[in-house]
Amino acid sequence: MSEHIIRHDDGTASGVWGVHTLQSAFQPIFAFNEGKLSIVAFEGLIRPFRDGEPQSPMTFFNTCPAGDRLHIEALTRTLHLLNAGVCLPEEASIFVNFDPSVFTDRGVADKALRDMRLVLHEAGIDPRRMVCEVTEQKSASQEALYSFVEALRANGFRIAVDDYGADESDINRIKELKPDIVKFDAHWITQLMESGAGFALLTTMVRSFEQQGIRTVFEGLEEGWQLELAEKSGASMVQGFVLARPELAPTSFRVFGKGAPPPATATGAGETPAGPGAAPAARGARVFGRRTAS
Repeated sequence: MSEHIIRHDDGTASGVWGVHTLQSAFQPIFAFNEGKLSIVAFEGLIRPFRDGEPQSPMTFFNTCPAGDRLHIEALTRTLHLLNAGVCLPEEASIFVNFDPSVFTDRGVADKALRDMRLVLHEAGIDPRRMVCEVTEQKSASQEALYSFVEALRANGFRIAVDDYGADESDINRIKELKPDIVKFDAHWITQLMESGAGFALLTTMVRSFEQQGIRTVFEGLEEGWQLELAEKSGASMVQGFVLARPELAPTSFRVFGKGAPPPATATGAGETPAGPGAAPAARGARVFGRRTAS
């Protein structure tokens, strides 16, 4: 994996896969706290470039052979974690995507998690900051999916289910995976917000999840009225262009962490995050990637 990673003088990392250069972008996730919004987390998003020109992430992934998908997934997570250690507030949670279809058995999952623990150590990131976002792709089998999620949880990571509402099977997915966080599909929540009956249903679902101890995220919000209704619905967290667009690493987001105590929705009960001025965590001997020439 290290041969695909380039370390830069500013501490950030980028990736190389074939003719593409890969960069991390981070989008803030905000929590409602006594009528105010505060940044509590970030989602890592991959941004491919070819010959210096930005490419669609979907186009990039669709052109990659299926046999490479596991390695590309690992590369993108590695980039996000290395860059998060450099660019993000030290108390913020980090949402990172996992495609369950590439984890065909427990052995594959265990190796991926061993590698990720090394990256977390290198980046100085507490595993409790990690939120593993399980995407909607179908897994090789239900047994493989449950085993994978069990392995994530055993490593101390929180679980989020992505794109809730986009498929009729979603409620079963919630019951079976018992996630810590549910991210509502952007198109679906916008449709529900457009009618009184739809909004009432949305509010009921949010309340049901919250009563089960499951936090909720409304993503893809682009307009102020959506943000207002998200707050009225009782959603824990919100994400979208109406609040902040993704920024390529290195970002300007670290300044948001200064002097602001993190809300409970971000860090979890009993966790004491390090402040921005705290000494960095001890680094391991292993360093991922090669440095560019000065």
